[in-house]
Amino acid sequence: MAESDISKLEQRIDELITLTESLSNENSLMRDRQDILVEERARLIEKAELARSRVEAMLVRLKAMEPET
Repeated sequence: MAESDISKLEQRIDELITLTESLSNENSLMRDRQDILVEERARLIEKAELARSRVEAMLVRLKAMEPET
């Protein structure tokens, strides 16, 4: 293998190492973001469920206030 081939191979390996590190960092950031979004989704589902049960309770009270005909 010629010296220039070895240099090209070393350069390519360095590029791949840099790319691998970059992708690993990006993957880590995306996992962190996913965790945040999953937690946010759970909170929103909980809030929606609370709102739904409050609306249902209001409807029950309103129906109870209706005069019977």
